[in-house]
Amino acid sequence: MTASTRQTRFKIGGMDCASCAAKIDTAVRRLDGVADVSVSVTGASMTVSHDGPLADDKVLRQVARLGYGIVKDSAAASRTHGQHGDHEHDHGHDHDHDHHDHAGHDHGKGTASRSASAPASEALHVHGGAEPGQPWWRSSRALLTLACALALAVAYVAGHAFPAAERWLFLAALLVGLVPIARRALMAALAGTPFSVETLMTIAAVGAVLIGATEEAAAVVVLFLIGELLEGVAAGRARASIQGLADLVPKMALVERNGGTAEVPAEQLAVGDVIVVRPGDRIPADGEITDGSSDIDEAPVTGESTPKRKGVGEAVFAGTISADGVLKVRVTAAAADNTIARVVRLVEEAQEAKAPTERFIDRFSRYYTPAVLLVGALVAVLPPLLVGADWSGWIYKGLAILLIGCPCALVISTPAAIAAGLATGARRGLLLKGGAVLEGFAGINAVAFDKTGTLTEGKPVVTDVVAYGRDEGGVLSLAAALEQGSSHPLAVAILGRASAAGVAVPLASGSKAISGKGVEGDVGGVAVFLGSAKAAAERATLTEAQRAAIEGLNGQGKTVSALVADGAVAGLIAMRDEPRADAAAGIAALKGDGIRTVMLTGDNRSTAEAVAASLGMEARAELLPQDKQRIVGELKREGLKVAKVGDGINDAPALAAADIGIAMGGGTDVALETADAAILHGRVGDVWRMIRLSRSVMANIRQNITVALGLKAVFLVTTIAGITGLWPAILADTGATVLVTANAMRLLRWRG
Repeated sequence: MTASTRQTRFKIGGMDCASCAAKIDTAVRRLDGVADVSVSVTGASMTVSHDGPLADDKVLRQVARLGYGIVKDSAAASRTHGQHGDHEHDHGHDHDHDHHDHAGHDHGKGTASRSASAPASEALHVHGGAEPGQPWWRSSRALLTLACALALAVAYVAGHAFPAAERWLFLAALLVGLVPIARRALMAALAGTPFSVETLMTIAAVGAVLIGATEEAAAVVVLFLIGELLEGVAAGRARASIQGLADLVPKMALVERNGGTAEVPAEQLAVGDVIVVRPGDRIPADGEITDGSSDIDEAPVTGESTPKRKGVGEAVFAGTISADGVLKVRVTAAAADNTIARVVRLVEEAQEAKAPTERFIDRFSRYYTPAVLLVGALVAVLPPLLVGADWSGWIYKGLAILLIGCPCALVISTPAAIAAGLATGARRGLLLKGGAVLEGFAGINAVAFDKTGTLTEGKPVVTDVVAYGRDEGGVLSLAAALEQGSSHPLAVAILGRASAAGVAVPLASGSKAISGKGVEGDVGGVAVFLGSAKAAAERATLTEAQRAAIEGLNGQGKTVSALVADGAVAGLIAMRDEPRADAAAGIAALKGDGIRTVMLTGDNRSTAEAVAASLGMEARAELLPQDKQRIVGELKREGLKVAKVGDGINDAPALAAADIGIAMGGGTDVALETADAAILHGRVGDVWRMIRLSRSVMANIRQNITVALGLKAVFLVTTIAGITGLWPAILADTGATVLVTANAMRLLRWRG
C-alpha cells in the first residue's frame, strides 16, 4: 500500500464460508478506486483499501446485490497507512492479503430492507441474512427455507386433491425458493463470479422442469436451502467461539473516582484508572494489582484449572476472576487493546492468511465448477447423439451431475477446519497468525528455545542457603536486612525467600552499595557485607571447604553471594533463574513426538548446560543474536523444519530465520504483532500443544476432502448407472457439506 492508501471497515451479515468471502471480494474489487479488499469470514467483516475517497454507498450496494447484510463499521474510522510489507499489523484493521477469485456460493440471504444509497456520513447499513446476534431461526435465510418447505407441503396435499393442477402447484412451490437463488446467481455473475453454486442449482432446477420433473425439482430446492441453513448454523458456532472469548470481559467496572467508587462501562476505562474488583468478580481490564491479593482463576482465558495467587505488583488479565480477595487494579491497557481484544482481532485477521492447502482448493475450485458444467452437458448430449440414447433420461442424468458437482463441501473443507483450529487455539492462549502458520506447525521437527524468560521464569530465585556458625534463618535475616528497599533481581529473590520462610527482617543502618562488589551496612550492631565471593574474600578468609562449596554451586550455573558478618563468612546464598514448572514435561512431550529440542542462549556455558541438563536437552551458550540466527540456518540446512521460541526482541533475527517464529515470555506483548505465533501464558508445553493442534487440523482437513470428493465420486457413478437421480444428488452435496462442517466443528472441543 502507498502512503495515501486509506482503509474503511464494514461488518457483513450472513457470510458463512470462504466462497462467500471470495464472492464479496471479487465484486468489491471491481469498483473504481478500490486498491485492495480483505474479507474475514470469522470476523464477519471486510476492510476496503482505497486511494482517496470512496463512496460508501457503492460498496453497500455492490454487497447488498449479492444478498448479504452490510453495515459500515463506525467504530473503525478510516486510517492512513504507510508501507508495511506484505502484512499489516496495526490494531483495528485486517491483514493486507491477496485473495483468489473462485467459485463462491451464497446462503439464502434476503433482500435489502434499507436503501444502500444513503449518505456516507450516516451509519449506513443494508440487511440481508442474519443480523449480528440474531438467532438463526429469525434470519431471512431461515424464513425463506421455511416458506419453500411449507409451499412444497401444500403442493403435495393440494396436488392429491386436485390432480389436474399438481404440476402447477409444484411449479409455484419451486419458484418460492428458486427465484431468490436465480437472482443471486445473476447478481454474482454480473459481479464477476459466473460459476457459482447458485448457477448450478438454477440450471438443474430449470432443466428438471423442462423434462417434466417439476415435483423433484421443487424438493431438490428445499433440500438445498436446508443444507445451506445447516451450514450457516455451523459457521455461526465457529464465530461464536471467538465472540464468546470477547464476552468474558464484563460490561461494567467499579472505578475509584473523587474519593469514592462509581460504576462505568468497561470500554470507557483509561490507562491509569484504578478499579476495584470484589471477590467473585471478573476483572474488566488488563492491569497491575496496587492493593490486595487474591487467587486469580484464569481458566476462562488460559484453560488452567488451578487458580494463581497474585498480589501487589503482579499483572492480571481482563476476563479472569478474583476468587477470594478484594483487589485494586491500575489499568494498563484500554478496552480495545487488552489481551482478549487483541486475541480476537488477531484471530479475525488470521482468517485471511490462507493455508497452502486452502489456496490450492481455491485455485482448484475456479476450474472445478466450469468443469462440472461441461461434464454435465457432455453426459446429457453425447449418449443421445452418438448412440441414439433417450434424450430425456440422459438430460436428467446430466442435471443430477450438476447437483452432485456443487463445490460447497469441497470449498468449505479446509477453511472450516482452519477457522475452528484457530478459534480453539486462541481460547487456550495459543495464537497462530493464519492458516499458513497453522498448517506449517504440522511439519515442525526441531524447536530452538531461548533460555531466559522462555524456558526459565526470567527472574532468579534462591536455590541454596549454606550457613556457617548460625542457622539458615539467621543468614537470610541478615541478608534481607541489607537488601530491604532494593529492586535488584537478586535482592528481590533474597527478600522473597526470607518472606516465604517467615524470617524476621531487622532494620539495617548505614546501608550502601559498593559498585561492582555488593552492599554493606550495620544490622543490630553487627557489620555485615553481602556480595560476590571475590569481594567477600577481601573482607574475610575463605576456607577450602567454603571455596569448594562456591565452586560447586557455580558449576551448577548458580550465582553465589557470600555473607560476611563481623569479619567472618557467615553463609552462602546461591541463586539461579530456574526452569518454568512445566518446562521438563514440555520438552519431554516434544521429544516423545520425535522433535529435536535445543537451547540457544547468550548466558554463560555452565549455567546453560546446567539448566539444559535438568530439562534433558542440548544447549548452545554464550551466543550473540547473529549466532542464534546462524544456528537456526544450520538446523534448516540439515533438513529440519525449525520453530524458534523467544521473547520477540533480542531473538528477532533467529525468529525471522526460522520456519515459524513463536513469541513467549517477557516480550510476548510486542511479539503479538510481529511473530508468526505467540504463547500468551508462558507454558513451555504449549509449543507441543500448537504442533498437536496443527496435526489434528491437518488430519481433519484430509478427512473433509476425502468425504467431499468421495461422496461425489460414488454418486457420480450411481447417477450415470441410473441408480440415483436428482434427490440423492442434492442429498450427496448437502450431506457432504453438513458432514464436512460438523467434522470441522469437532475441533472446537479439542483439549490438547
